[in-house]
Amino acid sequence: MRVGFIGLGRMGHGMAERILQAGHDLRVYDQVAEATTRLKESGASVATSLSEVSEDRDVVITMLPTDEALEEVVSGDGGLTETMSKKVIHMAMGTHGIECIRSVTQAHQDTSQTFVTGHVLGRPDMAASGTLTIVPGGPGKALKCLRPLFEVLGQRTFEIDGEPQSATAVKIAHNFVLGSAIEALGEGMALIRKLGVEPSLFYRVLTEGLFSGTAYQVYGKIIAEETYESVGASVDIGLKDANLALQAGETAKVPLPSVNVWRDRLLGAVAHGDGECDWAVMAREQARASGLE
Repeated sequence: MRVGFIGLGRMGHGMAERILQAGHDLRVYDQVAEATTRLKESGASVATSLSEVSEDRDVVITMLPTDEALEEVVSGDGGLTETMSKKVIHMAMGTHGIECIRSVTQAHQDTSQTFVTGHVLGRPDMAASGTLTIVPGGPGKALKCLRPLFEVLGQRTFEIDGEPQSATAVKIAHNFVLGSAIEALGEGMALIRKLGVEPSLFYRVLTEGLFSGTAYQVYGKIIAEETYESVGASVDIGLKDANLALQAGETAKVPLPSVNVWRDRLLGAVAHGDGECDWAVMAREQARASGLE
């Protein structure tokens, strides 16, 4: 496929490399020119504008950090609604709010363009190895066209034939549950530490017992070993996800009381200078609150 890719951060760069390695024709664009260097050396072409990145493509993927960035790329001067051919599919794969996705969906509909979401579940190492879980949402015909990319980028895909925002709801709810699981891990680790138990033992009890899933294995290990400087998703990203969950809950009139606990832990981490750490560092906030070093 002929792929345009916008946004080469921690996740985006690994995803773009996978697409290129699979033999697809890749053209990349990022506001930080240095982000494109390695991909250019590997054979990708580099666009100098949004109009260039979407020219003669089958799909344009955006992997952007904020709602504002996505809306600017879509509806700003020279954005995709102005420059993208009606034959091209725009797939937003970053984490965005419900209202943002609704707005972008409408903007593309107004110009008779095709828009889908392709939210990804996983960390940067999983993006680089092609082991993400992908939750795409949008018109079924468009999702079918994009399956060759889903196979390259992930090991599981859960398609939602319907409105793009449906997949966004799944992504937001997933991150909310994950954040709550990390909070619970932090509380459990603090409790056993106060009672003289080694975190490594508790980690084994969890992950070799009833909590053998990836989330507990990955984040339980980070918390037990306190390796918060190896960042997959930062505290700032976690705060963004918590706020998106609160916004979604308000939109749907669904109370989400656990989100506030998760968000407060993250805010505490920022206040203690840990904003650039992995978001699992919220467990350190629980340790502080428990009188642990």
